[in-house]
Amino acid sequence: MTQMHFACPICKTPTAKATHADFPFCSERCRQLDLGNWASERYVVSTPVIDEDELDDASTATTDETHEPN
Repeated sequence: MTQMHFACPICKTPTAKATHADFPFCSERCRQLDLGNWASERYVVSTPVIDEDELDDASTATTDETHEPN
């Protein structure tokens, strides 16, 4: 079985799950830098994954379908 290698998202050093405890990062330092980037809002999720209006519409439709009229 071949071992897959990846590049650390921070410093681009080759890293592998089998050899690096901080995978996908190459070190604790890079893992902490990534966490700091999230905490300082350098990374953001640009748009919601789920549109809350569509979710509300779907739950209302499901609720209406499951209740029998009196």
